[in-house]
Amino acid sequence: MIDTVELQGMNAEQLRALAMELMSEVRARDSELRLKDTRIAQLTHEMAVLKRWKFAARSEKLPAEQQSLLDEAIDADLIAIEHELEQLASQPKDKSPPNKPRRAPLPPNLPRVEIRHEPTSTTCGCGCQLKRIGEDVSEKLDYTPGVFTVERHVRGKWVCAQCETLTQAPVPAQVIDKGIPTAGLLAQVLVAKYNDHLPLYRQERIFERAGLAIPRSTLAQWVGMCGVQLQPLVDALKEQILQHRVLHADETPVAMLSPGKGKTQRAYLWTYCPGAFEDLRAVVYDFADSRAGEHARNFLGNWKGQLVCDDFTGYKALFAQGITELGCMAHARRKFYDLHAASKSQIAQDALQYIGELYEIEREVQQLAAQLRLEIRQQRARPIADALHAWMTGQRARVSEGSAIAKALDYSLRRWTALTRYLEDPQVPIDNNWCENQIRPVALGRSNWLFAGSLRAGRRAAAAMSLLQSARLNGHDPYAYLKDVLTRLPTQPASRLEELLPHHWQLPQS
Repeated sequence: MIDTVELQGMNAEQLRALAMELMSEVRARDSELRLKDTRIAQLTHEMAVLKRWKFAARSEKLPAEQQSLLDEAIDADLIAIEHELEQLASQPKDKSPPNKPRRAPLPPNLPRVEIRHEPTSTTCGCGCQLKRIGEDVSEKLDYTPGVFTVERHVRGKWVCAQCETLTQAPVPAQVIDKGIPTAGLLAQVLVAKYNDHLPLYRQERIFERAGLAIPRSTLAQWVGMCGVQLQPLVDALKEQILQHRVLHADETPVAMLSPGKGKTQRAYLWTYCPGAFEDLRAVVYDFADSRAGEHARNFLGNWKGQLVCDDFTGYKALFAQGITELGCMAHARRKFYDLHAASKSQIAQDALQYIGELYEIEREVQQLAAQLRLEIRQQRARPIADALHAWMTGQRARVSEGSAIAKALDYSLRRWTALTRYLEDPQVPIDNNWCENQIRPVALGRSNWLFAGSLRAGRRAAAAMSLLQSARLNGHDPYAYLKDVLTRLPTQPASRLEELLPHHWQLPQS
């Protein structure tokens, strides 16, 4: 703050400059407040819509399993929105809502593990020895496959007899503040849902067989809260992926439930990962409600590099903005393979022979150093590619317009430059198979959970699957990774968040 004396010592020019600076600061704060108010209004409206879907009478008649999955998604969405609203509010909530149900005590028959938290020193600041006068006990529910246990956290109370100073160890930070689940139980729920593709209503039955029926609404709240807490980690992983100059991209359809319509609509899970020859092993999934190219543009932002993808038109606008297109030889081969399987075409068989020779060379150079890989590609693969292009051009002049073989030839000829850029750069792969392999777990999930319960649920699933699949790519056990991340995340400084990314994470020594 500037006091009156300082103001009196300023000339007119300095006062104008100061006024302009203060006005600029006020405008910036006003803009920040407007953005916050707008976001709060958006979240409040979304919460009202979700509550109407959950509690109001619905004319749509959904099957029992669909209704179960919808309720799971809504419960998780509601708790996630509430948490975001608390973060946006200037003051965190001090009191629970008056209608919040009282938590039932954990069953006494469950085995208990006692964990004691005591001060590091029992000597008071005045020099006197502290005296233990009591303790606070909180219980948290833990789970290992098939077995529930209870962690009893005992925090002793110590007081100085002379100055009456009370000393007590702090409450350990948790992902869900004042909640009963341990990081191990939360990791189990998330891994089962997003890695093993078990909906929460199935997990509810599994937990019931283990001795404690946890309502799926409670499980959904845990999932929603964890989704909010893990999002900064996924954002950091995305930033690291976008630092690489060669990326793969692909997309696959996923059904998404539309509660207002009583049926599902087609959504898409977009997949992005560094090139197969890059040193980073990671994948980030991005859930969107359509296949529009704007989703890829929004994800990549200002990134300018080389993108391996198929011939989907949604990527075309990216190439006009400075991104280099890299073709997928596997897609070109697939056109001829389908033709040969259907009609035993001799032209298709010859094309497969040429492409097979290119792949044989790629198998040989896969593990070689980049410079040696480039030299072998130039010496051996380039002549084959040139011969294939000349052969395709000659065959295209002979076949009828609009025929199946003409379409197969046109696909490769139109994209020939993109298909053969890998011959000039040792870091560029021949195809997009590396990315397609990362979509396979999603295909398995589709056959189990059938559809996403909402747009938020799809994005939450994408975030969790990004971390779990990246952990697997780096050789980690997804459960061990996520349990440790959820344990450390509440106290991890933002400046050291990268330590929890799958490619940097290391299992702590016991």
